[in-house]
Amino acid sequence: MLAVCLEFLGMALCVTGSVLVMVACGLPMWKVTAFIDSNIVVAQTIWDGLWMSCVVQSTGQMQCKIHDSVLALAQDLQTARALTIISAVLGVVGLTVTVAGAQCTNCIKDEAVKARVVYAGGVIYIISGLSVLIPLCWMANNIIVDFHNPQLPPSKKREIGAAIYIGWAAAALLLFGGTLLCCSFASVVRGVSPIKYAPTKTITASSDLDKKYYV
Repeated sequence: MLAVCLEFLGMALCVTGSVLVMVACGLPMWKVTAFIDSNIVVAQTIWDGLWMSCVVQSTGQMQCKIHDSVLALAQDLQTARALTIISAVLGVVGLTVTVAGAQCTNCIKDEAVKARVVYAGGVIYIISGLSVLIPLCWMANNIIVDFHNPQLPPSKKREIGAAIYIGWAAAALLLFGGTLLCCSFASVVRGVSPIKYAPTKTITASSDLDKKYYV
């Protein structure tokens, strides 16, 4: 029963994390305009994302432009693109593997094999969480370094956008959910450890029985 609860909770967290990874990947708010110094009062706000850049006017109008060239992007954006897509794909693969080995499904009959399959799904989710965590931390570090760079003009400085915070939440859910799925693999939790019985002695029917079998 505890294994089923761990699997259900871990799967719910991982699915939520995978959905948040996809949301963060599509949002353009990875880098946003920093309102500092003489840049406090502006007529527009700039959003920089993995796939497009958007300009939001003070009137509420928004214009977005897709990045024309992948090679022209910064190295952190290129890496973030690749790893977030890998993380999203691993999330789908992990869901398929975990469902195949879950206690509530009959795709696999052997309990020991099901436990290993669920463990494999948990490992895939952990790798998915690490894949999205690496570009998030890298990009956040670059934003902070550029923000405190005195040689960079205020109009070029950016702040951490909402997409990065969503990505951090997704990574935490994936890592924690994957850990729960791996914990359900323990034989003590699953209760699949075989019970060993002492060998029994058999008495053969014979006209001359050994005396040790008499009480």
